[in-house]
Amino acid sequence: MSEKILFLTGKLAQRQLERILNSMKPEFSYRINQIGVNVAALMSESIIMRRLSKDQDFDRIIVPGKFRGNLKKLSSFFNIPVERGPDDITNIPDYFGVKMAENKLVDYECDIFAEIVDAAIMSVPQIIKLTKKYIKDGANVIDLGCMPDTKFEHLEDSIKAIKSLGVKVSVDSANDEELIRGSNAGADYVLSVSERNLDILNKIKSVPILIPAKQGNLKSLERVIKLMIKNRRDFFADPILDPIHYGFAKSIDRYIKLRKRFPKIKIFMGTGNLTELTDCDSAGTNMILMGLVSELSINAVLVVQVSNHCKNSIKETDAARKIMHFSKKNQRLPFRVNNNLMCISERKPKRKSKRELKEIKSMVKDKNFRIFLSEDGINVFNSETFTNGVDPYDFFEKMNVNDNASHSFYLGVELARAQIAYQLGKDYDQDNELDWGVAVEKKKKISWLDLKLKLHKNDN
Repeated sequence: MSEKILFLTGKLAQRQLERILNSMKPEFSYRINQIGVNVAALMSESIIMRRLSKDQDFDRIIVPGKFRGNLKKLSSFFNIPVERGPDDITNIPDYFGVKMAENKLVDYECDIFAEIVDAAIMSVPQIIKLTKKYIKDGANVIDLGCMPDTKFEHLEDSIKAIKSLGVKVSVDSANDEELIRGSNAGADYVLSVSERNLDILNKIKSVPILIPAKQGNLKSLERVIKLMIKNRRDFFADPILDPIHYGFAKSIDRYIKLRKRFPKIKIFMGTGNLTELTDCDSAGTNMILMGLVSELSINAVLVVQVSNHCKNSIKETDAARKIMHFSKKNQRLPFRVNNNLMCISERKPKRKSKRELKEIKSMVKDKNFRIFLSEDGINVFNSETFTNGVDPYDFFEKMNVNDNASHSFYLGVELARAQIAYQLGKDYDQDNELDWGVAVEKKKKISWLDLKLKLHKNDN
């Protein structure tokens, strides 16, 4: 007969716990009891004893890891073992010795328009090269960015070349003539149309992205929206996201109001005013923006990659939209879903304790160096030595590998990786590159043995 387990949880974690246990397909039977508090830390033994019947037909009760009440008191009260589970609910599978499959993130709700900035001064082959890269990174539509006072003589050729790849195209210009040319050449979308140039709607077949006639004028945008709805014409509406300290908070309010007033229309948002014009790594910015996009059911975003600190914005936006969709669909926080945007640090970096290091050292019988991180730095040891430091130079005179160039090179690489991981709070696993999420494409592992063989081959 299978074991019967009762899980106690709070309101915020209930759905996630249900999903995890269901996906585990455990051999034991179980029931989840939401005890009536928001988070596990607010749970106490008195609350549990008041809100849970004393007579329970279970073999054991598992409370959240962050519950700090008296387990012996609860076990005595219910007359069955009460245990503390893992601190992190996502470690439930490990707690029961079950390997959990990673969340498959493939679905999303929001399309990505990737802008090729200054396309007018690029050749068609250059545009196609960028197109292929952007599509690989996750773009759905290639946006051709036109330039003021610069003729885009090969606009039609560029559109034709992109569409030959099976990709949708948008034309982004302040020049009405270019918008009309783009539409006639087969562009799927044009940016932008407002009350100022409404007359071009009779000359284009492309789907227009609507904007206010004047910055921040939501009423202007609403008038055009109502006209499009009346004429039963497809469109996107963009209230325009403004940079921080130049109307950022008010612009978010405009998106909220627009969605409230028009629940069913397609809304568009350009994210570059925040990513490009804010001095911080773009991964976190894109994640928060896609959270806003998800909550408001915004249908498309325009992403640009001009500044170097935004060079991965398309990949980051793609990862973020999938994480947010998964979170929304499963009614859970966008937390511990996927590590693709944990580029600079870890939630909780893995570090060896002194006891663990001592135990590993006792089992080493050869002279090959092992490298591990602990809370107090980098630890390097083999059967003969054990050293600790925080910088590769701390080990220079202690490792006695001066007569072995290949080994010295290998240790230099590994110690540099270990230093970076220690400084940033990342995981370090000897012989493996550091994990930078979507920021760096993962390479094939090269072990010390592979490197040694390669260097030996070159010497011969």
